[in-house]
Amino acid sequence: MNMLDLAFRLGLALAIGFVIGLERGWRERDEEEGQRTAGLRTFALTGLLGGVLGALSIGGDRSLLAAAFATLGAVLGVFFWREGQKHEDLSATTFVAALVTFALGAFAVLGDTTIAAGAAVATLLLLANKETLHGWLARITWPELRSGLLLAAMTFIALPLLPDRTIDPWQAINPHEIWLMTILIAAVSFAGYAAVKIAGPQRGLVLAATLGGLVASTAVTLSLARLARASAAHVRMLSGAILAAGAVMLLRVLAVVALLNSPLASALAPVLLAGAVASGLIAAVLVGRHVQQSAGQSSDLVMRNPFEISEVLRFGALLAVVMAAVTLARQAYGDGGLFGVAAMSGLADVDALTLSAARLDVPLTVAADAILIAIAVNTLAKTAYAGYTGGARIGGLLLLCNTAIIGIAYGARLLLQ
Repeated sequence: MNMLDLAFRLGLALAIGFVIGLERGWRERDEEEGQRTAGLRTFALTGLLGGVLGALSIGGDRSLLAAAFATLGAVLGVFFWREGQKHEDLSATTFVAALVTFALGAFAVLGDTTIAAGAAVATLLLLANKETLHGWLARITWPELRSGLLLAAMTFIALPLLPDRTIDPWQAINPHEIWLMTILIAAVSFAGYAAVKIAGPQRGLVLAATLGGLVASTAVTLSLARLARASAAHVRMLSGAILAAGAVMLLRVLAVVALLNSPLASALAPVLLAGAVASGLIAAVLVGRHVQQSAGQSSDLVMRNPFEISEVLRFGALLAVVMAAVTLARQAYGDGGLFGVAAMSGLADVDALTLSAARLDVPLTVAADAILIAIAVNTLAKTAYAGYTGGARIGGLLLLCNTAIIGIAYGARLLLQ
């Protein structure tokens, strides 16, 4: 390591300590001089100390660095303990931040400077966003925390254990692929659920319904249709919210396909985007002036946590059944069998068929048509569900609008042939 590189690394160690000390000093700026253990100067010097000791350890024994870290921890621990007793404060955040500063200063000299700088920024963000993080912690529920743990277990424990090969005589069921796709859909669903939780019901029913399209547009449809039966004066606004959720569903399908099969996504993009734009425009017309007046009704939209284990297993089972059905139908009836499975799948869900078609070795036009059939059937099925749940008025309005949207999307498909 030449002198110029060493000087840069020591400067980075000093800068890391300075920015962390700046945040700590600003947070305790009202304390009188001598009333706090560590501030801007102490943190800056701690980072520089870590850098200097790291430089002394280059290419040799690092016992000096380890001893200095232990000594610094012991000395600072005594000072922070006495400060905590005086102020009756049991927080160890600043103490830990000082140890991290020393370690990052040493790493800036001995390791990768980019990683050291990134870790310093991450540390700074954690320290500076105390109120925000504590606010999230106060609002999070046990089912939501359990959901995050379940996602981690699904991804880092269960997924590596599953065999990445087909296990059935028809070469249709790959446990690793099925579970990976289940994780993908569950993660997208949880993102929508979290967005609704963060935005809050005060942002309005339409916003909640739009974000709900990431979770389950069928559930949103049924929930809003029930509101329409009790609030006949708001049928148009509720219909617009349902169409907004449908537009997001189309974009969600496109995003999922793009992650798995980019050529297929390119083939579907004009059709799905045309349908999403048409759905969004009609939704905007229907909602119109009623958004602000009806914002208070958004609390009636109840979205279930998408990470309930029963829901996760149900989707995984559905995905396995659809994959097997698609493979068997193609073996028995050719590509025409795929279209029949797509229509049947669309009565309940579009994601399972979408994921199956995206991974099949079939012509792009066949896979695209299968996905579009599932979406069209699902859209009409939701219309029927809304009419049954919310009454003929909302059912008729949605039938008219969705027929027009399907026609526009189909027209875009014909133009591309």
